[in-house]
Amino acid sequence: MLNEQLRHMLQAMPKAELHIHIEGSLEPELIFELAQRNGVSLPYASVEALRQAYAFTDLQSFLDIYYAGASVLLTEQDFYDMTMAYLRRAAADNVRHAEIFFDPQTHTARGVPFQTVIDGIWRACQDGPISATLIMCFLRHLSEEEAIATLEEALPFRDKIIGVGLDSSEVGHPPEKFARVFERARNLGLHLVAHAGEEGPPAYIESALDVLNVERIDHGVRCLEDADLTARLVREQMALTVCPLSNIKLRVFDVMGDSNLRRLLDAGLVATVNSDDPAYFGGYINDNYLAAFDALPLDVHHARQLAKNSFAAAFLEPERKRAWLAEVDAFFDAAQAA
Repeated sequence: MLNEQLRHMLQAMPKAELHIHIEGSLEPELIFELAQRNGVSLPYASVEALRQAYAFTDLQSFLDIYYAGASVLLTEQDFYDMTMAYLRRAAADNVRHAEIFFDPQTHTARGVPFQTVIDGIWRACQDGPISATLIMCFLRHLSEEEAIATLEEALPFRDKIIGVGLDSSEVGHPPEKFARVFERARNLGLHLVAHAGEEGPPAYIESALDVLNVERIDHGVRCLEDADLTARLVREQMALTVCPLSNIKLRVFDVMGDSNLRRLLDAGLVATVNSDDPAYFGGYINDNYLAAFDALPLDVHHARQLAKNSFAAAFLEPERKRAWLAEVDAFFDAAQAA
Protein backbone atom coordinates (compact mmCIF):
# COMPACT_ATOMS: atom_id res chain seq x y z
CA MET A 1 0.00 0.00 0.00
CA LEU A 2 1.06 3.55 -0.74
CA ASN A 3 2.04 5.50 2.39
CA GLU A 4 1.00 9.12 2.78
CA GLN A 5 4.51 10.53 2.48
CA LEU A 6 5.11 8.82 -0.87
CA ARG A 7 1.61 9.75 -2.06
CA HIS A 8 2.38 13.42 -1.36
CA MET A 9 5.76 13.21 -3.10
CA LEU A 10 4.24 11.66 -6.23
CA GLN A 11 1.62 14.40 -6.38
CA ALA A 12 3.97 17.30 -5.61
CA MET A 13 7.10 16.32 -7.53
CA PRO A 14 7.89 18.24 -10.72
CA LYS A 15 7.29 16.12 -13.81
CA ALA A 16 6.90 16.21 -17.59
CA GLU A 17 4.14 14.51 -19.57
CA LEU A 18 5.23 13.08 -22.92
CA HIS A 19 2.25 10.95 -23.99
CA ILE A 20 -1.01 12.88 -23.91
CA HIS A 21 -3.55 12.92 -26.75
CA ILE A 22 -5.29 16.25 -26.41
CA GLU A 23 -8.53 14.90 -27.89
CA GLY A 24 -8.35 12.19 -25.22
CA SER A 25 -8.50 14.84 -22.48
CA LEU A 26 -11.99 15.88 -23.59
CA GLU A 27 -14.13 15.26 -20.51
CA PRO A 28 -17.81 14.27 -20.92
CA GLU A 29 -18.94 17.56 -19.33
CA LEU A 30 -17.03 19.57 -21.95
CA ILE A 31 -18.22 17.26 -24.74
CA PHE A 32 -21.84 18.07 -23.80
CA GLU A 33 -21.05 21.78 -23.40
CA LEU A 34 -19.45 21.97 -26.86
CA ALA A 35 -22.23 19.88 -28.40
CA GLN A 36 -24.75 22.37 -27.08
CA ARG A 37 -22.64 25.33 -28.24
CA ASN A 38 -22.31 23.89 -31.75
CA GLY A 39 -25.72 22.24 -32.15
CA VAL A 40 -24.24 18.74 -32.38
CA SER A 41 -26.50 15.86 -31.31
CA LEU A 42 -24.84 13.07 -29.32
CA PRO A 43 -25.96 9.41 -29.12
CA TYR A 44 -25.90 9.65 -25.31
CA ALA A 45 -28.66 11.06 -23.12
CA SER A 46 -26.39 12.47 -20.43
CA VAL A 47 -22.86 12.96 -19.14
CA GLU A 48 -23.37 9.89 -16.97
CA ALA A 49 -24.53 7.75 -19.90
CA LEU A 50 -21.43 8.75 -21.85
CA ARG A 51 -19.17 7.92 -18.90
CA GLN A 52 -20.78 4.49 -18.62
CA ALA A 53 -19.85 3.83 -22.25
CA TYR A 54 -16.17 4.06 -21.27
CA ALA A 55 -15.89 0.28 -20.74
CA PHE A 56 -13.47 -0.82 -23.44
CA THR A 57 -12.53 -4.33 -24.49
CA ASP A 58 -9.59 -3.29 -26.66
CA LEU A 59 -8.01 -0.36 -28.47
CA GLN A 60 -10.59 -0.29 -31.26
CA SER A 61 -13.58 -0.15 -28.92
CA PHE A 62 -11.99 2.89 -27.30
CA LEU A 63 -11.22 4.54 -30.62
CA ASP A 64 -14.85 4.27 -31.71
CA ILE A 65 -15.99 6.42 -28.76
CA TYR A 66 -12.91 8.66 -28.98
CA TYR A 67 -13.74 9.70 -32.54
CA ALA A 68 -17.41 10.22 -31.63
CA GLY A 69 -16.38 12.55 -28.80
CA ALA A 70 -14.14 14.54 -31.14
CA SER A 71 -17.16 15.30 -33.37
CA VAL A 72 -18.12 18.24 -31.11
CA LEU A 73 -14.86 20.08 -31.90
CA LEU A 74 -15.65 22.53 -34.69
CA THR A 75 -14.25 26.00 -33.97
CA GLU A 76 -10.88 27.38 -32.94
CA GLN A 77 -12.37 28.26 -29.56
CA ASP A 78 -13.44 24.63 -29.06
CA PHE A 79 -9.85 23.44 -29.53
CA TYR A 80 -8.62 26.25 -27.28
CA ASP A 81 -11.06 25.37 -24.49
CA MET A 82 -10.19 21.67 -24.64
CA THR A 83 -6.45 22.34 -24.53
CA MET A 84 -6.68 24.93 -21.78
CA ALA A 85 -8.72 22.55 -19.62
CA TYR A 86 -5.94 19.95 -19.93
CA LEU A 87 -3.14 22.44 -19.25
CA ARG A 88 -4.81 23.65 -16.06
CA ARG A 89 -5.33 20.09 -14.89
CA ALA A 90 -1.70 19.21 -15.68
CA ALA A 91 -0.48 22.27 -13.78
CA ALA A 92 -2.49 21.13 -10.75
CA ASP A 93 -0.59 17.80 -10.99
CA ASN A 94 2.73 19.71 -10.96
CA VAL A 95 3.48 19.00 -14.61
CA ARG A 96 6.08 21.55 -15.70
CA HIS A 97 6.21 20.62 -19.39
CA ALA A 98 3.87 18.68 -21.71
CA GLU A 99 4.46 17.44 -25.24
CA ILE A 100 0.94 17.22 -26.59
CA PHE A 101 -0.22 14.88 -29.37
CA PHE A 102 -2.96 16.07 -31.70
CA ASP A 103 -4.71 14.25 -34.57
CA PRO A 104 -5.53 16.69 -37.38
CA GLN A 105 -6.92 13.93 -39.63
CA THR A 106 -9.68 13.26 -37.09
CA HIS A 107 -10.88 16.81 -37.73
CA THR A 108 -10.00 17.60 -41.34
CA ALA A 109 -11.94 14.47 -42.38
CA ARG A 110 -15.01 16.16 -40.85
CA GLY A 111 -14.40 19.37 -42.81
CA VAL A 112 -12.69 21.29 -39.97
CA PRO A 113 -9.79 23.28 -41.47
CA PHE A 114 -6.28 22.33 -40.35
CA GLN A 115 -5.66 25.94 -39.33
CA THR A 116 -8.68 25.94 -37.02
CA VAL A 117 -7.34 22.88 -35.23
CA ILE A 118 -3.75 23.98 -34.74
CA ASP A 119 -4.46 27.64 -34.03
CA GLY A 120 -6.85 26.78 -31.18
CA ILE A 121 -4.51 24.23 -29.59
CA TRP A 122 -1.37 26.32 -30.06
CA ARG A 123 -2.96 29.52 -28.72
CA ALA A 124 -3.95 27.70 -25.53
CA CYS A 125 -0.36 26.46 -25.19
CA GLN A 126 0.85 30.07 -25.32
CA ASP A 127 -1.73 31.21 -22.75
CA GLY A 128 -1.57 28.16 -20.48
CA PRO A 129 0.08 27.84 -17.07
CA ILE A 130 2.80 25.35 -18.11
CA SER A 131 5.32 24.86 -20.90
CA ALA A 132 3.70 22.94 -23.77
CA THR A 133 4.71 21.93 -27.30
CA LEU A 134 2.88 20.06 -30.08
CA ILE A 135 3.50 16.73 -31.81
CA MET A 136 1.29 16.05 -34.82
CA CYS A 137 0.22 12.41 -35.10
CA PHE A 138 -0.73 10.46 -38.21
CA LEU A 139 -3.61 7.98 -37.96
CA ARG A 140 -2.09 4.62 -38.84
CA HIS A 141 -5.38 3.02 -39.95
CA LEU A 142 -5.37 5.51 -42.84
CA SER A 143 -2.98 5.41 -45.81
CA GLU A 144 0.53 6.81 -45.96
CA GLU A 145 -0.61 9.00 -48.84
CA GLU A 146 -3.10 10.66 -46.49
CA ALA A 147 -0.35 11.11 -43.90
CA ILE A 148 1.90 12.74 -46.50
CA ALA A 149 -0.94 15.09 -47.49
CA THR A 150 -1.42 16.00 -43.82
CA LEU A 151 2.30 16.74 -43.42
CA GLU A 152 2.19 19.00 -46.49
CA GLU A 153 -0.88 20.73 -45.05
CA ALA A 154 1.07 21.35 -41.84
CA LEU A 155 4.03 23.07 -43.54
CA PRO A 156 2.67 26.65 -43.20
CA PHE A 157 2.44 25.96 -39.44
CA ARG A 158 5.86 24.29 -39.12
CA ASP A 159 6.86 26.78 -36.38
CA LYS A 160 4.02 25.50 -34.17
CA ILE A 161 5.00 21.79 -34.34
CA ILE A 162 8.09 20.17 -32.79
CA GLY A 163 7.55 16.65 -34.09
CA VAL A 164 5.38 13.96 -35.63
CA GLY A 165 4.01 10.74 -34.19
CA LEU A 166 1.99 7.67 -35.17
CA ASP A 167 -1.15 6.58 -33.33
CA SER A 168 -4.56 4.89 -33.71
CA SER A 169 -5.04 1.14 -34.39
CA GLU A 170 -1.68 -0.60 -34.06
CA VAL A 171 -2.44 -4.21 -35.03
CA GLY A 172 -2.16 -4.70 -38.77
CA HIS A 173 -0.54 -1.31 -39.35
CA PRO A 174 3.21 -1.76 -38.87
CA PRO A 175 5.46 1.30 -38.62
CA GLU A 176 7.13 0.60 -41.99
CA LYS A 177 3.84 1.50 -43.66
CA PHE A 178 4.84 5.12 -42.91
CA ALA A 179 8.52 5.07 -43.89
CA ARG A 180 8.32 7.82 -46.51
CA VAL A 181 6.34 10.33 -44.48
CA PHE A 182 8.68 9.91 -41.49
CA GLU A 183 11.71 10.38 -43.75
CA ARG A 184 10.15 13.60 -45.08
CA ALA A 185 9.45 14.78 -41.52
CA ARG A 186 13.02 14.01 -40.47
CA ASN A 187 14.35 16.03 -43.40
CA LEU A 188 12.21 18.92 -42.17
CA GLY A 189 14.01 18.75 -38.82
CA LEU A 190 11.02 17.44 -36.87
CA HIS A 191 11.35 15.09 -33.89
CA LEU A 192 10.02 11.58 -34.50
CA VAL A 193 8.03 9.31 -32.15
CA ALA A 194 5.67 6.38 -32.73
CA HIS A 195 3.27 4.15 -30.82
CA ALA A 196 4.71 0.64 -30.88
CA GLY A 197 4.61 -2.45 -28.70
CA GLU A 198 1.28 -1.73 -26.99
CA GLU A 199 -1.04 -4.19 -28.76
CA GLY A 200 1.47 -4.78 -31.53
CA PRO A 201 4.46 -7.15 -31.20
CA PRO A 202 8.05 -6.27 -30.22
CA ALA A 203 8.91 -6.37 -33.94
CA TYR A 204 6.91 -3.15 -34.33
CA ILE A 205 9.27 -1.46 -31.87
CA GLU A 206 12.24 -2.62 -33.95
CA SER A 207 10.79 -1.29 -37.19
CA ALA A 208 9.89 2.02 -35.51
CA LEU A 209 13.58 2.32 -34.61
CA ASP A 210 15.13 0.94 -37.81
CA VAL A 211 12.68 2.13 -40.48
CA LEU A 212 11.16 5.28 -38.99
CA ASN A 213 14.26 6.28 -36.97
CA VAL A 214 12.16 7.42 -34.03
CA GLU A 215 13.72 9.12 -31.02
CA ARG A 216 11.18 7.84 -28.49
CA ILE A 217 8.80 4.85 -28.30
CA ASP A 218 5.23 5.49 -27.15
CA HIS A 219 4.08 2.62 -24.92
CA GLY A 220 6.70 -0.01 -25.80
CA VAL A 221 5.71 -2.25 -22.88
CA ARG A 222 5.95 -5.45 -24.92
CA CYS A 223 9.70 -4.95 -25.43
CA LEU A 224 10.42 -7.29 -22.50
CA GLU A 225 9.21 -10.21 -24.64
CA ASP A 226 12.43 -9.84 -26.67
CA ALA A 227 15.69 -9.91 -24.68
CA ASP A 228 17.82 -8.59 -27.55
CA LEU A 229 15.44 -5.70 -28.16
CA THR A 230 15.36 -4.88 -24.44
CA ALA A 231 19.18 -4.84 -24.33
CA ARG A 232 19.23 -2.54 -27.34
CA LEU A 233 16.72 -0.11 -25.82
CA VAL A 234 18.83 0.02 -22.66
CA ARG A 235 22.06 0.48 -24.63
CA GLU A 236 20.57 3.30 -26.71
CA GLN A 237 18.73 4.78 -23.69
CA MET A 238 15.59 4.90 -25.81
CA ALA A 239 12.76 6.33 -23.74
CA LEU A 240 9.40 4.58 -23.41
CA THR A 241 6.29 6.66 -22.66
CA VAL A 242 4.37 4.18 -20.51
CA CYS A 243 0.69 4.78 -19.70
CA PRO A 244 -0.31 2.57 -16.75
CA LEU A 245 -4.07 3.23 -16.52
CA SER A 246 -4.42 3.04 -20.31
CA ASN A 247 -2.75 -0.38 -20.28
CA ILE A 248 -5.40 -1.66 -17.88
CA LYS A 249 -8.38 -0.01 -19.63
CA LEU A 250 -7.32 -1.43 -23.00
CA ARG A 251 -6.56 -4.89 -21.58
CA VAL A 252 -2.81 -4.85 -22.27
CA PHE A 253 -2.62 -6.02 -18.63
CA ASP A 254 -5.59 -7.37 -16.69
CA VAL A 255 -4.87 -5.54 -13.43
CA MET A 256 -2.36 -2.90 -12.33
CA GLY A 257 -0.46 -5.50 -10.32
CA ASP A 258 0.42 -7.14 -13.67
CA SER A 259 1.94 -3.92 -15.09
CA ASN A 260 5.59 -4.34 -16.01
CA LEU A 261 6.60 -0.77 -15.07
CA ARG A 262 8.83 -1.96 -12.23
CA ARG A 263 10.44 -4.60 -14.48
CA LEU A 264 11.11 -1.98 -17.15
CA LEU A 265 12.92 0.18 -14.60
CA ASP A 266 14.81 -2.79 -13.15
CA ALA A 267 15.99 -3.67 -16.67
CA GLY A 268 17.54 -0.20 -16.99
CA LEU A 269 14.98 1.13 -19.47
CA VAL A 270 14.16 4.85 -19.59
CA ALA A 271 10.50 4.41 -18.68
CA THR A 272 8.24 7.39 -18.04
CA VAL A 273 4.68 7.65 -16.68
CA ASN A 274 1.97 9.40 -18.68
CA SER A 275 -1.83 9.58 -18.97
CA ASP A 276 -2.46 8.86 -22.69
CA ASP A 277 -6.22 9.67 -22.94
CA PRO A 278 -7.02 10.72 -19.36
CA ALA A 279 -10.72 11.53 -19.82
CA TYR A 280 -11.33 7.99 -21.09
CA PHE A 281 -8.86 5.92 -19.07
CA GLY A 282 -9.62 6.97 -15.52
CA GLY A 283 -7.12 9.62 -14.67
CA TYR A 284 -4.52 12.27 -15.35
CA ILE A 285 -0.81 11.90 -14.73
CA ASN A 286 -0.88 11.89 -10.92
CA ASP A 287 -3.67 9.29 -11.00
CA ASN A 288 -1.36 7.12 -13.11
CA TYR A 289 1.53 7.51 -10.69
CA LEU A 290 -0.67 6.78 -7.67
CA ALA A 291 -2.30 3.72 -9.25
CA ALA A 292 1.04 2.23 -10.31
CA PHE A 293 2.78 2.89 -6.99
CA ASP A 294 -0.20 1.56 -5.05
CA ALA A 295 -0.18 -1.76 -6.93
CA LEU A 296 3.53 -2.34 -7.58
CA PRO A 297 6.65 -2.57 -5.39
CA LEU A 298 7.80 0.95 -6.27
CA ASP A 299 9.42 3.35 -3.82
CA VAL A 300 10.80 6.89 -3.54
CA HIS A 301 13.89 6.00 -5.58
CA HIS A 302 11.67 4.89 -8.46
CA ALA A 303 9.66 8.10 -8.11
CA ARG A 304 12.81 10.21 -8.47
CA GLN A 305 13.97 8.10 -11.43
CA LEU A 306 10.63 8.39 -13.23
CA ALA A 307 10.49 12.16 -12.69
CA LYS A 308 14.04 12.55 -13.99
CA ASN A 309 13.34 10.23 -16.94
CA SER A 310 10.37 12.40 -17.93
CA PHE A 311 12.58 15.47 -18.38
CA ALA A 312 15.57 13.55 -19.77
CA ALA A 313 13.34 12.12 -22.52
CA ALA A 314 11.68 15.45 -23.36
CA PHE A 315 12.49 17.40 -26.52
CA LEU A 316 13.85 20.39 -24.64
CA GLU A 317 16.86 22.61 -25.12
CA PRO A 318 19.70 21.43 -22.84
CA GLU A 319 19.59 24.43 -20.50
CA ARG A 320 15.89 24.03 -19.67
CA LYS A 321 16.30 20.28 -19.30
CA ARG A 322 19.17 20.73 -16.84
CA ALA A 323 17.14 23.26 -14.84
CA TRP A 324 14.15 20.93 -14.47
CA LEU A 325 16.34 17.92 -13.66
CA ALA A 326 17.98 20.01 -10.95
CA GLU A 327 14.52 20.95 -9.64
CA VAL A 328 13.64 17.23 -9.37
CA ASP A 329 16.80 16.49 -7.38
CA ALA A 330 16.26 19.51 -5.13
CA PHE A 331 12.67 18.42 -4.47
CA PHE A 332 13.62 14.88 -3.46
CA ASP A 333 16.66 15.97 -1.45
CA ALA A 334 14.50 18.39 0.52
CA ALA A 335 11.70 15.85 0.99
CA GLN A 336 14.06 13.19 2.26
CA ALA A 337 15.87 15.63 4.57
CA ALA A 338 12.58 16.70 6.17
